Formats: sequence, structure tokens, C-alpha cells
Amino acid sequence: MNGFVIAGTASGVGKTVATLAVTRALEAMGQTVQPAKAGPDFIDPSHHAAIAGRPSRTLDTWLEGEDGMRRNYDRGTGDVCVVEGVMGLYDGNQSSTARVADVLDLPVVLVVDASAGMESVAATALGFREYAERAGQDIDVVGIIAQHAHGGRHERGIRDALPDKLEYFGRIPPISGLEIPDRHLGLQMGDERPVDTDALDEAAVHVRANRLLDIAREPPSLPAQEPNPARNRRVAVAQDTAFRFVYPAVIERLRARTEVVTFAPTMGDDLPDCDGVYLPGGYPELHAEQLANSPSLSTLSARASGGLPILGECGGLMVLAESLTTTNERTYSMAGVLPADVRMHERYQALDHVELRARAKPFGIDSATTIRGHEFHYSSANVASDATFAFDVRRGTGINGEHDGLTEFETVGTYCHAHAASGVFDAFIDSL
Repeated sequence: MNGFVIAGTASGVGKTVATLAVTRALEAMGQTVQPAKAGPDFIDPSHHAAIAGRPSRTLDTWLEGEDGMRRNYDRGTGDVCVVEGVMGLYDGNQSSTARVADVLDLPVVLVVDASAGMESVAATALGFREYAERAGQDIDVVGIIAQHAHGGRHERGIRDALPDKLEYFGRIPPISGLEIPDRHLGLQMGDERPVDTDALDEAAVHVRANRLLDIAREPPSLPAQEPNPARNRRVAVAQDTAFRFVYPAVIERLRARTEVVTFAPTMGDDLPDCDGVYLPGGYPELHAEQLANSPSLSTLSARASGGLPILGECGGLMVLAESLTTTNERTYSMAGVLPADVRMHERYQALDHVELRARAKPFGIDSATTIRGHEFHYSSANVASDATFAFDVRRGTGINGEHDGLTEFETVGTYCHAHAASGVFDAFIDSL
């Protein structure tokens, strides 16, 4: 599958809106778009999925390794893959947009803010291209999309200033309806507040989709990997407005190896009959009252004490704790499986790629095995003095700066979001 990367000069330059407008422009040409996102993110991909109608692939060399990332790209389906970058093109010392583009050998289209410039837009883009050349990096910056650019003289000034080595792929005009509301943890999800499709279509008219198709190319492919064997087991996955941060590759791995059933704790669902439970991250703090009264929490408590394997990530950890205190100082009882009291804060408590080392064979993972993932949370956990942890923190914050993976019975609750390529989910399935 051919593809290209939409990168930015910095965070907040409008990569997501540009990616969505490009997607609409390509779809108007009859192309099926496979969206993807560089770096660890759940929110931008939800907007991709809302517009493209298919899950967005996560591409991150830290989470997946280079071969794992290539294979994750290969598992996408469509005529063309549009990869949205993370932060600025060269930002991020673990898995920058530049590194993703380099590993996949994809061309880069740079989104440049043109709201107050013309020739300076070209100078900025040229600097980004020449930075790679002078640094000895094989990053192919092929052209730009001008964000917040008017037509007429403004557009002509930008196009005429571009050197021959940089192509003009169109503009995103400054029109209303392209804003994405934000809150803590970033933008609102695509199924909550999708970008107005009429506004995107208005912007898409100014995108040179045919030229983007011309520069797209296919990454080198890898030999197919032998799949892990399926098991006659059932995994219950929490899936509702409180539990929504899930990598598509994780669900794909669970479905390939087990029977997956979903349940919605905030809607009053009880825990279905199952051999294991996965509680992904999300926004439990926004639904604390519904969760506190959900029958699934008391069932989780009873099943956990009986030895049911449970994996909770971030929001899942919060729900497995004794209590959750929101920012308005209201405290709600949670499942009480893990000896911790969780509190929400106005400012984020951790944001980073993380690396963990296994301590006591959680889910059968050999001790000293390293696990990579990422963390981004506004909560902190006050744990009991005799708490047991599954992991030591080698990079990141974890639960207390030194440890992560609070564990009790066969339950593990961690602030780390892991990808399917990490091996965590295969170990979880094998433990069932």
C-alpha cells in the first residue's frame, strides 16, 4: 500500500485538520484511505476513524520496534495510507515523525502555518528539508500544505516562493468548522465531536490530491510472521465512554487468539462470562458515579479474588483501585481489587514513552523482561505500604516513580499503555 506522511513544523500547526481534509480529498477521487498516526495517541486516530470509516494504525518504533511497525503498516488495508505525524517533524527522541518516515521510506508533506507569511513559508519548508540533508538523515520532504492560507495573491506568493525541490500540495483555508474542541488529555474524541464534514469538504477542494497520489510510495515489505496459536478462551473487554483508549492492533491480536466479548460498565452491564478481562484506558473520572453503581465492579472484585486474570491500563487501573477522587473533591468507591486510592489532578502527572522491567512473572512474563509502552495521565495513585508491583520502571514515571503494575491475585493494573507488539497481550492470553 502506497503512503505518505503529513508532518508539522511544530505541535498545534494543524496536522490533524490537514490529515482529515486530505482524506476527504482522496475519497472524493474514489480512493480508500487507510489512516495512521505516528507516535502514541488515541485521540487523533479517533478523528481519523470518524472520517475514514476505518481504524487508524499506530506507528511507533519505541512501542513496536522497527519490524513491528512495518508489519503494523502492512496490516492496513486501502488504496493509500495517510500518516499523521506527531509534534514537529524532528521532535521526539524515541520515535519522531522523521524516524517513522525514515523506517518506512515514505515521503513527507510538511504542514506550514501560512497565516502571516508568504515567502517565509517557503523559507521554513526549505529549512526543514535541508536540516535532514545536513544532519545526514534520509528524510524526503517533498512539499508543503499551507495551513490558514487564503487564495489569490496569498496563495500565489507561497507557490512562487517555493524552490523546485519543494512542491505545493494545496492549502487549508481559514474557515470556521475546522476546530476540534479540547479538554484534559488533549482533543475530544472523534465520535464525541467530529470535525464538520461540510467544512472539511470545503477545505478539501483546495488540496491537490492527484499530486499526493503521485508522490505516495510503498514501504519495503517484510516476510509474513507466524501467528501465535489461537486459544479456546473468552476475553471480556470494557468498551464504552469510560474505556476507549485501545490500539486497533491490540483488539486484532485478542480477536485472532481468543473470543472477545465487550461490556459497557457505565451503561450498567455486568461482567460477562469470561476467562480474562481487559480494562483499557479512557475517562473513568468523567463517569465515576455511574461506575461506582455498576454491577460489573462488584463482579470484578469477586472474580479477581477467585483468580480471574485481569489487565487494567491507566483508566483500568483507576477502576480496579479502592477509590477515585475527582477534581471537585468527590470520592467514589471503585472495584477495590488493588490496594490504592486514586486522585485526579488539574495538571498531567506523567507523559512519556516508558520502559518497564518485569519483577515477579506477571502473566508468566519472565522476570527481567523489558516492556515498552507509553503513559499519559492526570491521576496519581496512593498505594498501600505493603503493595506488590509487577514492574520496575526503567524509563518513565509509573505509579510511584520506581514501580508500575500494581498487582493482587492474578490482576495487574498499570499506567503503561502497551501495544500488541510489546508481548504483554500474548502473555496475558497465554495465562488464561
